[in-house]
Amino acid sequence: MKARTVLPPQNPHWPSRREECGVFGVFGHPEAAKLTYFGLYALQHRGQESAGITTSDGCHIYDYKHMGLVSEVFKEDTLQGLRGHLAIGHVRYSTTGSSRLANAQPFVVLHKNEYYGIAHNGNLVNAARLRRELEREGTIFQSTMDTEVIVHLLARRLRYGLEEALADALAQVEGAYSLVLCTRDTLIGARDPRGFRPLCLGQMNGSYVLSSETCALDLIEASYIRDVEPGEIVVIDRNGLRSIKALEPVPSAFCIFEFIYFARPDSTIFGQNVYSCRKRLGHLMARENSIEADFVMPFPDSGTYAALGYSEESGIPLEMGVIRNHYVGRTFIQPSQTMRDFSVRIKLNPVREILKGKRVIIVEDSIIRGTTTRTRIKTLREAGAREVHMVVSCPPHRHPCPYGIDFSTKGELIAAQHTVEEIRAFIGLDSLSYLSLEGLLKGAGATPQAHPYCLACFTGNYPVAFHEEVRKDCFE
Repeated sequence: MKARTVLPPQNPHWPSRREECGVFGVFGHPEAAKLTYFGLYALQHRGQESAGITTSDGCHIYDYKHMGLVSEVFKEDTLQGLRGHLAIGHVRYSTTGSSRLANAQPFVVLHKNEYYGIAHNGNLVNAARLRRELEREGTIFQSTMDTEVIVHLLARRLRYGLEEALADALAQVEGAYSLVLCTRDTLIGARDPRGFRPLCLGQMNGSYVLSSETCALDLIEASYIRDVEPGEIVVIDRNGLRSIKALEPVPSAFCIFEFIYFARPDSTIFGQNVYSCRKRLGHLMARENSIEADFVMPFPDSGTYAALGYSEESGIPLEMGVIRNHYVGRTFIQPSQTMRDFSVRIKLNPVREILKGKRVIIVEDSIIRGTTTRTRIKTLREAGAREVHMVVSCPPHRHPCPYGIDFSTKGELIAAQHTVEEIRAFIGLDSLSYLSLEGLLKGAGATPQAHPYCLACFTGNYPVAFHEEVRKDCFE
């Protein structure tokens, strides 16, 4: 086991900076690496392309990462080599072009005889500009990740101390970040001022834990303490935990798509239980759309909990009209359309005896590109469904997300180019209905007049302005 991994230089351009990932950290436990392994296992839904763990025993840093699932990357002997009481970990999902080992995290560097490891969930919208400025001053980059920009900004101010240097670095970056950072003897968690991405704090037998979602705390039997607040930096070392509020407070912009799709249903994020929220969305869809049908069904597992709510509110029975092969990854987080199509064909199998001659309501969490949904509906028709209606538990996605979700260009969004009727015809449905924006906010415990959520993918109102290079990436 090497103390650090030296990675080869990569293309200096930014083929993709958009990701939805999971981060985890432990301080003060003799088996920090194993706890982090299980934490990442619980967060596997947030990224399936690479996984990594960095640990410290107070003297040395140990680091291992590779492409693949957590269970594929880490074996018993690997975890035994990751010694120490402190650990951070990362699971990554990236779009096409950045699925490479050089961009796997945690990202570890050596600076003036101190190691720094960092794992990041989110996307910095001014990273390209900052990178150009740093390169003009002689900075050498090892990867194409926006995360590395934070490391270089941090290094420039370390003479003033780690905490001040990190606060200064985070004050210069814009966009979404929930991150965990470590040195040989310190664990740090930080969240951007608007709180786009979730990050929570837990405790286990005197050890502190940081995690993207509470489901990971549940797995290792850690107790939830609280969320890391937007704009907060928490520093954990042998003296305990302290909080730094170094960034100016701004209105919150929690990513509402976490409720719709990304977070696990057994997690609590932004103060809301995800399972309960998705069921409420189902109730609200049934109130907004009255459809005559023989049964309601989801496409497992994305629409399952909203389908429960729809069935409960409408009184229409719930059936599982398709069965999922659980050994296939989630199609939304595959890096290419070819892989998505392949996954669709092998992932879900219709139950023909249930579907034949029936009027079916499909409950789906979202329609992004439409191609996956079209293939699934065709399969249901071939299995004998007489009518196929669809209700979607959010409004149409008409605007790209520059803050860290892979519907990153307007051309990828079917609702940006087509009406609801055109989408219905393309997919092959008898009817198509979306939940209203008011319904979505009500399901998330808010109102259009007072809410803490980012709705940019629905409304085009972006809470953080982004620079011209990001605009070109997203809109051209």
